Amino acid sequence: MNRVRCLVFNAAIGPLDYRVPDGVVVEYGSVVTVPLGPRQLTGIVWEEERLPTDPVPAEKLRPIAAVLPIPPLRAQLRRLIEWTADYYCAPLTAVARMTLASGGALKGPATMTEYRLSGGMPERMTPQRERAMERLEGEQATIRELADMAGVSDGVLRGLVAQGVLEPVEVDCDRPYPPADADFAQPELSDDQRKVADQFTAAVEARRFAPFLLDGVTGSGKTETYFEPLAAALRAGRQVLVLLPEIALTTAFLRRFEDRFGAAPLVWHSSLKSTERRRAWRAIAEGPEKSGAQVVVGARSALFLPYANLGLIVVDEAHEVSFKQDDGVRYNARDVAVMRARFESIPVILASATPALESLQMAESGVYERVELPSRFGGATLPDIATIDLTEHKPDRGRWLAPKLAEELQVRLDRGEQSLLFLNRRGYAPLTLCRNCGHRFQCANCSAWLVEHRLSSRLACHHCGHEEPPPALCPECGEPDCMVACGPGVERIADEVRDILPKARVALVTSDTLNSPDKAAAFIAEAEAGAIDVIVGTQLVTKGFHFPELTLVGVVDADLGLEGGDLRAAERTYQQVAQVAGRAGRGAKPGEVYIQTRHPTAPVIAALANGDRDAFYEAETEARRDAGAPPFGRWAAIIVSSEDEAEAKQAANRIGGTRPDHPDIAILGPAPAPMAMLRGRYRYRLLINARRSAELQNVIRDWLGALTFPNGVRVGVDIDPYSFV
Repeated sequence: MNRVRCLVFNAAIGPLDYRVPDGVVVEYGSVVTVPLGPRQLTGIVWEEERLPTDPVPAEKLRPIAAVLPIPPLRAQLRRLIEWTADYYCAPLTAVARMTLASGGALKGPATMTEYRLSGGMPERMTPQRERAMERLEGEQATIRELADMAGVSDGVLRGLVAQGVLEPVEVDCDRPYPPADADFAQPELSDDQRKVADQFTAAVEARRFAPFLLDGVTGSGKTETYFEPLAAALRAGRQVLVLLPEIALTTAFLRRFEDRFGAAPLVWHSSLKSTERRRAWRAIAEGPEKSGAQVVVGARSALFLPYANLGLIVVDEAHEVSFKQDDGVRYNARDVAVMRARFESIPVILASATPALESLQMAESGVYERVELPSRFGGATLPDIATIDLTEHKPDRGRWLAPKLAEELQVRLDRGEQSLLFLNRRGYAPLTLCRNCGHRFQCANCSAWLVEHRLSSRLACHHCGHEEPPPALCPECGEPDCMVACGPGVERIADEVRDILPKARVALVTSDTLNSPDKAAAFIAEAEAGAIDVIVGTQLVTKGFHFPELTLVGVVDADLGLEGGDLRAAERTYQQVAQVAGRAGRGAKPGEVYIQTRHPTAPVIAALANGDRDAFYEAETEARRDAGAPPFGRWAAIIVSSEDEAEAKQAANRIGGTRPDHPDIAILGPAPAPMAMLRGRYRYRLLINARRSAELQNVIRDWLGALTFPNGVRVGVDIDPYSFV
């Protein structure tokens, strides 16, 4: 090729044509550096017919500056980028940028200097040096990364380098990963598991697109079942992607993987150091034969990595809401995973004990093949479930646990068994008031209440991350020592457990306390060693954990998820409670679950108590069908925001005033968003309900594409929204 079309990483301009200098070889998917005015930008060489633009005379073309030393992005990945941008109404460059998620990886092979403790001592010990040496034991990384780990400045560590306390280590950035062995430890599978595993394995060996919905009760051994097709992919020299919804789940999964295959997989998530991201990205792009990058376990962003030879995708806990990204490119990793498998012509397994209604409907219509594991592995039985009506069995004054649940906690403690209490609310209390004047402590950047966190002695906003210390005086009336906590969070429940069971060892499990894989590993080790009696946690504890001695689960407030404007509230509540209930009785001992509720006759609560999942899903399906809601209709949201309230309102009204008149589409709004201010920006929303026959994305693109907005206004489109704040 002597001229090429490039997708240039600048959202303000379209594709651009460039000349290929003599002797330079490029192909579709090559990542290049190109000039634009005085600047140098990154771009990807793309097929001309797929990026139409006005032709430019050959004599006006500027030459490509450089071809970056990485493998070209394969056609399958380019088709995925195009589909994602088209379906989610996102800029093509924004999606393409997600594939080049490590800037360092684009620079080619390299070595780098990392540092580690040498065992020596500094000439003079300071509190900062002491803290650094304590926290960096066993760590090796760059100065910047070590400084972040230790919570000190770069200068403190450079002083330790000068005194020989930190020693330099030259590291090959691209050293291969230890290979996994498909036959390292053969598992014992039940007849049901073997049947399902053989079905998956046949699809891997056939190298064909095959979407499976693995619908197995909690504790049925879904992981062991999909490990078998994973092994088949390894034997064929192909790569595997396993998506997990939470970083905290990674630790337990990695151990199970290493026990089965003799080596750890690659991990991909936002907490990786830059050097780890670079190494993983290049290894994935080069393929398993060169780099040992066979299996990648990651968060949703791992979907867009440039796999050289993908053979299988697994989405574990496929119902999880955290697979939906709510900013930037607003995609759902579950659905994008199915499309990537389609473009790659490989199987994809969506595994869940409580599948999303959309997934069940796809199976019902024959698009997905549904395979079931109806019973727990090894003879374990599902737990007995009972409700506690809080209107009749009220907790004691100032408490949140009903007497019956408190009694059962004591029984488990006396037996030496473990209990778990679930409340999906972080912090100590969701609302803090002044007892004198009633002032509510609110976030300065959002229309949200500040949540009291007593463990960290902070008031925190769970939407923007703003934190501040509790004030000594009420900012409204000046009253000292005035704060009153209203309602329970998990910290308050943990305090109550310590009060009623003073001898119990209590673990608090939230995204605040398990915010790294190392902390998650420490928690799992303690729980398995019997060093924890009662676990109190948020939705983080509802999935993935397997503790044989855990025999009691208490749901503190099952009604919490039914409040607010979430249109999937009933389904989400069912999934969360069913998943946390599934933590009980996974070993030889039977389990019991108590659900505290003020509405025991509500359909979702009754279905949980009766263990009648099918009845709940049937009722929810009919309600969705009547409302034209997914999967029978389509939703989309348009979110307008600005730092200027009048500007945001004017832009939203302009969008609403030019709404298309379409017989298959209903448009509601604009109206102030439920979260009317977020991160300092005023927000308005329009909600779109469309029949499945409508070309929704084309309608939205034509509608918004005809409008212009001030520079301070952001207009976002959310296809298939999960968040309605």
